[in-house]
Amino acid sequence: MADPPADLEIRPLRPGDDPDAQLDLSERAFGPGFGTDRDRRLRSLSRLVAGGRYLGAFVGGRPAAAAAIQDMPQWWRGRPVPMAGVSSVTVAPEYRGLGIGRLLMTALLDEIAARRYPLSALFPATMPLYRSLGWELAGARNTAVIPARSLLRLVPPDALPPDALPPDALPPAPPAPPRLHRAGPGDAEAVTAVLGRVHEAARDCGPITWDAASAAEWLADPGLYAYLAEDGVLAYRWHHRDLFAERAEAISARTVRAFWAQLGSHASIAENVQARTGPASAFWWLTQERDAQIARRSRWMLRVVDAAAAIAARGFPAGVSVRVPVRIADGARPANSGRWQLTVAGGAGTLEPLGPAGPASPAALPGSSLTLGARGLAALYAGTPLVTLRQAGLAAGGTAADDAALDAAFAATPYMLDAF
Repeated sequence: MADPPADLEIRPLRPGDDPDAQLDLSERAFGPGFGTDRDRRLRSLSRLVAGGRYLGAFVGGRPAAAAAIQDMPQWWRGRPVPMAGVSSVTVAPEYRGLGIGRLLMTALLDEIAARRYPLSALFPATMPLYRSLGWELAGARNTAVIPARSLLRLVPPDALPPDALPPDALPPAPPAPPRLHRAGPGDAEAVTAVLGRVHEAARDCGPITWDAASAAEWLADPGLYAYLAEDGVLAYRWHHRDLFAERAEAISARTVRAFWAQLGSHASIAENVQARTGPASAFWWLTQERDAQIARRSRWMLRVVDAAAAIAARGFPAGVSVRVPVRIADGARPANSGRWQLTVAGGAGTLEPLGPAGPASPAALPGSSLTLGARGLAALYAGTPLVTLRQAGLAAGGTAADDAALDAAFAATPYMLDAF
């Protein structure tokens, strides 16, 4: 790899910087957008620049690379953890192979830490660079597809046996359908709040929620049909002959059923329903036949930026108690490195320092304590079993009993519904 240019400058974009030059850089990396997409990119760029969240690399004053920090909570076991979503990572074709991407991402990680984010996540176009700086695979964003006609009749709920009801109780009446309100930009705060309650109630791991301004822009899209219930959000659009459900998230069984029934009611026109949904969504248990399939999957990566803060902010199973010594070696974030006492009890966790760390490689740190590098820590946080981490060379040391306890504490199947 050649050396980076001597006149390379990495800094936050300023309001006076040319936005068209940044869009040109983005389009050379990702391809041109449509007119409406370009307008949306300009609005997003303006917000990020105003917040100091868009980092640029310049050579001779001309844009050579860029990356952005999106501010969003990410839900972990039903608790929102502040998270820096890394987006719009671009390097101009003529400046690739010069190490500019690494320098830019190193500076971006420093900025994320300075803003005191415990976590960072991204969708990688390529993984070696991100892995070298401590990001690791954590979860997936899936798009399911099912023939629309398969949603016309959902699987009925099980009937309660008579001996499960009080002797003088009448059989339960079918629940009334929920009241759905057509949602627009003025409902952005309510939509965000309801989605947060959904993820909290489901003890979800991985989904994000947007700020009110971003949610309002999403709801303002004339092609989006969004509905707000007391305990859920349904949002979909037409995609050629298919219906594309971006959200069908709710707390109660009656609202979940109402959402999928409303999507199925389009079966006379729609051939299929494509849907972004989680691996434990009730959707998978509501269809009569094995018609639903995963049509597309994209993987995302996680980085633990502040280990102690990330553990303190995460939710854990209430019935699990763990007390394990852990050794962390994180060359890019030295504040994470050291010997720690990891404690989980009552649904909460703490990471308290015990002493200094040794060399930077997990394999080079002998002893009885579990030893993790930055990638191993990220994967553990996301619920990857210890046996997998050991097989991948991301963990060493520790005991079988500790492994079992940590697997129970961090158990998760992380997913996202949004890209950024």
